[in-house]
Amino acid sequence: MQSDSRYITLDAMRGFAVMGILAMNIIGFAMPEWAYITPAAYGGDSFADRAAWAFSFVLIDGKMRGLFSLLFGASMMLVIERATINGQSATRVHYSRMAWLAVFGLLHYFFIWSGDILFLYATIGMIAFRFRDWHTERLFKWALIIFAVGLAIWGLQFGGLQYLQFIATQPDASADLARQYRDMMDSTDFAFNIAPDLAIHRGSYAQIVQDRLSDWGAPFGLVLQSVGETLPLMMIGMAMHKSGFMTGDWDAAVYRRWTMRLVPLGLLLTVALAIWMAAAQFDRVTALAIFFFWGAIPRLMLTVGYAAGLILVIGHLRDHPMIARIAATGQAAFSNYLGTSIIMTTIFYGYGLGLFGHVNRAGLWGFVVATWAIMLLWSKPWLMKFRYGPLEWLWRSLARVKLQPMLR
Repeated sequence: MQSDSRYITLDAMRGFAVMGILAMNIIGFAMPEWAYITPAAYGGDSFADRAAWAFSFVLIDGKMRGLFSLLFGASMMLVIERATINGQSATRVHYSRMAWLAVFGLLHYFFIWSGDILFLYATIGMIAFRFRDWHTERLFKWALIIFAVGLAIWGLQFGGLQYLQFIATQPDASADLARQYRDMMDSTDFAFNIAPDLAIHRGSYAQIVQDRLSDWGAPFGLVLQSVGETLPLMMIGMAMHKSGFMTGDWDAAVYRRWTMRLVPLGLLLTVALAIWMAAAQFDRVTALAIFFFWGAIPRLMLTVGYAAGLILVIGHLRDHPMIARIAATGQAAFSNYLGTSIIMTTIFYGYGLGLFGHVNRAGLWGFVVATWAIMLLWSKPWLMKFRYGPLEWLWRSLARVKLQPMLR
């Protein structure tokens, strides 16, 4: 019974995470890229839109992706342990899985949606494997060290940018400095460029793919940009699995204590950041600095706090029918993640219904809730008949170079 509980805990957490990721990815599906960073760029005009932004920013943004990273690390350890028990080469099994995941990620990025995280996870997963034999304390320690180094790099970059903005916008700023600042803000890196983004995503499929292929190095750039946060989170997930935390083996009081230590303070800090952004009128420099630097520690706190809280809730409601459906959604997370991309790009891109940029932030929640319902409705009946989700089966078969049994 304890073994069943463990799988239900991990799968249900993965279900919550993949549903939560959609709640933030919906902005990337439906609006220009800058809209994800600041509502001043697009889709933030009405009170309802600002309220939708604040809700997502405080409760969801980055936390569900972080939770997914923790679970990826924990699941990686589970696969390694199973391979070892079955007398297989853990190294071969792991790198075969990651190599095919990277292929799926690149296909996803170039031919379906540019917000892919699969290639990132595959690449970072190859690095994290090197730490599989580390004990729990060492994993935690080095995860925090790597996180701190990455945070310091972002702090130097965006703290310096904020300082430049401050001195360049003072009344007594030199004309040279003011011009340098204006030129930087008008550059392609900082300009919103909404019109070209709208034109591309309201265009044909060939046009969209050609635009992505013209910037073929973007997935690799994302790895460099995200390694300082994603790798530590995977390492923490690995440590959580080794310690029994992630599988629900700890006492409920411990999970409750960690939830109360991390979630209230993390939310308070995130609310303060939201107020700061609003007070700065959603200025792009402030928004970028908060996204990459100032929000990192509260995100980490809430990611771990959410994990503890979800384990507590899942433990209490383990026999509830809804938990079974969420667990099935998590068991088929790969299929649900890629399936969501196919559905949403078909709805919003020009080769589908062409709704890109036409639905406000508050209205997008209708698409989120409807897709959640689809995930919950199809996953459990499918898995009652089949061993794996369709893409999980394909990934497993490719990684093992053998068709896997599908029917239960």
